[in-house]
Amino acid sequence: MMDKMIFGRYVPADSAIHKMDPRAKLMLVFLFVCTIFLANNVVTYGLVAIFTIGLIILSKIPPRFLYNGLKPVFLLIVFTFLLHILFTKEGEVIFEFGILNIYEGGLKQGAFISLRFTFLILVTSLLTLTTTPISITDGMEELLNPFKKWKLPIHELALMMSISLRFIPTLMEETDKIMKAQAARGVDFTSGPLKDRVKSIVPLLVPLFVSSFKRAEELATAMESRGYRGGEGRTKYRQLSWNTRDNLLMAALVVLAVLLFLLRS
Repeated sequence: MMDKMIFGRYVPADSAIHKMDPRAKLMLVFLFVCTIFLANNVVTYGLVAIFTIGLIILSKIPPRFLYNGLKPVFLLIVFTFLLHILFTKEGEVIFEFGILNIYEGGLKQGAFISLRFTFLILVTSLLTLTTTPISITDGMEELLNPFKKWKLPIHELALMMSISLRFIPTLMEETDKIMKAQAARGVDFTSGPLKDRVKSIVPLLVPLFVSSFKRAEELATAMESRGYRGGEGRTKYRQLSWNTRDNLLMAALVVLAVLLFLLRS
């Protein structure tokens, strides 16, 4: 399971994306999520694909690793594609079989939405794959600093989000171990009536919750024993540095956004 889990993991490498300022990466992902909705035809989605592939190449993350990470959501992508094919009634009918009619608009929309979903997963996953949790925390805190004027606990919010991302793969690994242990005791998670499969989830959830609360308590104790008292007055060993590399990638995203807007149909 861990080999197929990419969201929340950090993969060390010597790449341009790894060396980027975490603030730039956070802004890049946020703006990419907004920008991709400008794509609505083959040309614009082609440009988004080129940009996404370029980021993957710069990150030096193995494509097979990303492909394995997409497998858990592959069924959801296919399901989204089929929904548009079956229920979108736009354009000419390109296939007809009994009551089943497949329209050109449904096929096009299904393909575009599936591609959009895939690009979003890949780019957002690159954030955690190329950025350590502590760097994400520092980047979030710096970007949200203006909100301190309204007495918002910015440091604590950034820390909670970072810890949540960090423990996603840990919880998945714990789930995998519990499932194997329960399967060795005769619990079947994959076959039988739906009612029995739902019941079999209970022996999985109970130890998972117990383990999660225990891990959270150990983390709180470790932070307290090291003198953690929140963000007020804390100093940082690593200082963030925005450089030319960050400017170039942000400029590339701006160019992409302009092209998508001009080439919209």
